[in-house]
Formats: sequence, C-alpha cells, structure tokens
Amino acid sequence: MPLSEKLERLIAVSAPLWAGEAEVVRTYWDSPVRTRDADLLWLRRQCFKEFNGKGLGEHKDLGIFMGPLTEIMESFPKIDRTVDRRHVLGLIETIHDEFTHYCLFADVYDSIRDDNTPPLDPHKLETWDDDDILTQMRITQNHTHGEIGVRASHFTEGGYCTLFREGARLEGRGGVDDQIADACKLIYEDEFGHMLAGVVGLDQASLSDTDFDLMSGLVVDQLRARIRMRNSEFSYPLSEERVQEIYDGKIDPEPFDYEKAEHVMAAHR
Repeated sequence: MPLSEKLERLIAVSAPLWAGEAEVVRTYWDSPVRTRDADLLWLRRQCFKEFNGKGLGEHKDLGIFMGPLTEIMESFPKIDRTVDRRHVLGLIETIHDEFTHYCLFADVYDSIRDDNTPPLDPHKLETWDDDDILTQMRITQNHTHGEIGVRASHFTEGGYCTLFREGARLEGRGGVDDQIADACKLIYEDEFGHMLAGVVGLDQASLSDTDFDLMSGLVVDQLRARIRMRNSEFSYPLSEERVQEIYDGKIDPEPFDYEKAEHVMAAHR
C-alpha cells in the first residue's frame, strides 16, 4: 500500500533538511576543522546522546536509557495484567540497541585517544548548547502538544539516519575512518528499520489535517535545530551562511526510500 499524500508532503518538507544534516557530517570528514581532538569531541558528544539523550517522550523524561529502564521496573508487577508483554519487550530492545550504539562509539573513542586522554566515562559526559536547545524544544512540544509532539519527535529522530549513513561511507579510507564506518554500518542497520517504522506509523494514526499541519511545523522546527546541533557537534564545518541557505531550501533534497517504507508499512499492518 503506498504512503498517504499527507505523509508524502511531510517527507517532501523534511528531505531538504535531512540533506542539510547529511552535508554537515559529510563536509566534516575532509574539513580543515577536523583533528583528532575534534574527532574525540564529536565522539564524546555522540556517546552522550546514545547514553543519556532525552526528548523523545521517554518515561518521565528520564532519557533514552533510564526512561525505559525505569518503566520496565515499574511495569514488572503489571506484565500481562495491565501492561502488555510486548510493550515491555520493546522497551528491553530499545535499551539493548541504544546501549550497543553507545558501546560502538565509545570503543572508537578509546581506540584513538592517547595516553594523556582518560578512557570514556559516560557519567561525566555533558550535553552542549545546541543539543540542549533541541532537547528542550522536543520536551516542550511533547508536553504542549501531547501525541502530536511525541510523534513529531520520533519522526525527526536520527535525521533520517544521516550520521550513520555518512559515517558508513567512510569505509575503505583506512585508519579511524574505517573504525567509524564499521560502527556506523552496524548502527545504521539497527536504526533504519526503526526510523522507517516511526515514519510510516504516522499513516496508521488517523490524524486530522489540522494535526498534520501542526506536526509539519513541529518537524521543521526540530529538523532545523538538528542541523545546528550537528554542526556544533562536529566543530562547525558549515558556515552560518551555508546553514541559512539550507534553511532557505538551497540544497538538493535527501532521496527517500519509498519502496522500503511501503514494505515496512505493509509488515506493520
């Protein structure tokens, strides 16, 4: 079954901004701003997002790890009474996947640090200004708009897997680039199906035209914030002028895999 016209419009609005986030990462790999310290910085920041990222409507806003873990603990006495077993299974799978992603990036970090740089400690990792802006935007939208806000956050999560796709394309360049590529390939395989499920799940939500219009605005705001988040994560490979050009649509949109999305939607139905 093809995607709905409303969802195709949402994808069309998002595709240039997905392309903008991909351009940030792709530009960084060969940018003069890239150094070993810059690599260590973005790896620390990405590990923070994988270990303690927030803003997707997690349980009690506790984050991508502690949110599901807390919900599992609270759900334990309720399993197959008031809480469906498959909901708990999904929470367990979420923790497994996200912690695996943290481990993959942390392993790259520890492999390239020198003796004067301590091993990664996830409890000392910190957010940064643009990531905090994105997180607080999502949390505010989730609380203000309820289901629509949460669905918008899930739609934008991963920016259509841009970091993992662009990282995987480093394969064959040798050294740390191959290590990054290996990690990103594994994460991409995990995330692409999850991401598509979140995208096509909107077609099953029976949202009104008004709800979809609201979601489109929230999605655009989040995807623009994602570009700034990613640009600062990677030590600003894009100029402010280029970021504004992307906002203005001066970029080729990221191609969307409609065929694969339709397969995912059919499986979920």
